[in-house]
Amino acid sequence: MGLAKELRSRRKLAAREVLVPEWGDDSGAFKLYCRSITCYDMDMLQKKHPNFLSNTTIGAMVDLICMKAEDEGGNKLFGSAEDRIDLMGEETTVISEIANQMFAEIETIEALEGK
Repeated sequence: MGLAKELRSRRKLAAREVLVPEWGDDSGAFKLYCRSITCYDMDMLQKKHPNFLSNTTIGAMVDLICMKAEDEGGNKLFGSAEDRIDLMGEETTVISEIANQMFAEIETIEALEGK
């Protein structure tokens, strides 16, 4: 086994919780989950959206959400072209906040205290 394959087998990609109050109901904010953004993910986004990191568009953020959003069980939440179209109709502040949370690596104090 090569080193890269061995390292990949050791990697643990735990999902982080992303809260979306705007999608919630009476029981609270909607929760989706996101695993760490990998080099592969960034490569896919850069191919579709050149200069993704220096010029992040709403379309790129929607694609990131479609790629990474999961339910608690690890199932993709968005997979179809129709899902992407529906997300493009969402308010820009909601989409950018979800994308920001997906990129965040530092947990909040509240999240740490809850552990």
